[in-house]
Amino acid sequence: MPMPLGKQIFFAGVAASGGGAIVYYLVQKMFSRASYYQLALEQLHSHPEALEALGTPLNVHYLRLTDKYNFVDIADAKLKIPVSGPKSEGHLYVSSSRDAPFKSCMIAALRISFTKLQKFHSQDNTHADAFALSSVRTFSPVLTTGSEEL
Repeated sequence: MPMPLGKQIFFAGVAASGGGAIVYYLVQKMFSRASYYQLALEQLHSHPEALEALGTPLNVHYLRLTDKYNFVDIADAKLKIPVSGPKSEGHLYVSSSRDAPFKSCMIAALRISFTKLQKFHSQDNTHADAFALSSVRTFSPVLTTGSEEL
């Protein structure tokens, strides 16, 4: 006995949604294991001024795959990595390049743009509101040698 059309459509929709979620997860994993991504996070963790602005522990979130800033090809990579900490949240902008397709990459520029959320209370302490202060900080990456493989 054949399956009714409604059930076929339902199961096809479930399979397509599950497949899409798996592909999204695998693409995120692929980005997070890439050398330019790892180098950028190492640079962020080794920069005391950036850690002071964000606070520790530092949380790294998934990339927005639909963001037009995120671009990767065989020689260059530009990423906008969402990061947050107890003090503020923002994006780590990474620009990276390679001399040849299978050589190690070098971070060309790192910039962090963050929003600091501050809370204040009214005089009667009945309402707590929040406002945001925006700031951009640029820091120089520690350059690695071209012969170093990651």
